[in-house]
Formats: sequence, structure tokens, C-alpha cells
Amino acid sequence: MTNKTLTERLKSLRKYYGYKQADVAATLDISRQSYSHYETGKRTPSHEVLFKLSKFYNISLDELVADTIPVDSDLFFTTPMPNYTAEVSTEYLSHFNTDSNKRKYQFHTVLEKELLYYFEKLSETDKKEIIEFTKIKVKRK
Repeated sequence: MTNKTLTERLKSLRKYYGYKQADVAATLDISRQSYSHYETGKRTPSHEVLFKLSKFYNISLDELVADTIPVDSDLFFTTPMPNYTAEVSTEYLSHFNTDSNKRKYQFHTVLEKELLYYFEKLSETDKKEIIEFTKIKVKRK
């Protein structure tokens, strides 16, 4: 792995998902400037930061750091933030950047975070319906 490849990959992933450096930095619980140094190659992320980034982007560590795997939209299952309005995006990011939610969702994938974000907004009746629907879908596999 060359440092240049990692820096390009970090920037490409962030831009693909529509995040600002401050958004990713907040998720990692570091300053925007520290994260900026990862993208410019001034600093190399620790193993812990690389692990958090792979979880954040819902990709394996190999996909994050390997020279042979390009950043491609086919690698991703979903975007981490709904593409509705600026208010929804801000609300979505704010939800996951509170201290309690950072810890609560620390090891969830992007897809799981999105599902939980919307699931928490449903009524109890709707939640039960979703769970029953999910059970049916799982049984079909």
C-alpha cells in the first residue's frame, strides 16, 4: 500500500458519499484538521482509525487499503446519508454524532445505521410490522 493510494481512496470515499471532512472527523472523534492530514498524506491513520473508517464506509479493511481494489460505486450497497433535503441530512448526521450515539452505533455498518435511524422514528405498530416482514424475508432465503 502506498500512502498516496490510501489518501486518494479516503478522499474518493468521502466525496462519493457526499461527506465533508468535518463529518468524517466527527465520526472518528478527531478534529477536521487531523482528518485532513490523512487525505493529504501528512499523517497516516492508525490501525484503529482505519478500522473505524472501514466500518463507517461499510467496506473491509482490504477494500480500504489494498492497491488492487479501486473505489467504485459497485462496492457499496447504500449511501450512508439519505439524499433528501439538507435538513434531513443535517438531522441524520447530528443523530449519529452525539456522544451517546457514537458509542451506541460505533461498530454498526452504514447500512445498519440508516436502518436503525429510520426504524427508531416508527410507531410501535409499524416496528412490529417491519419485524414480521423481515422474518418472512429471512425465511425465504
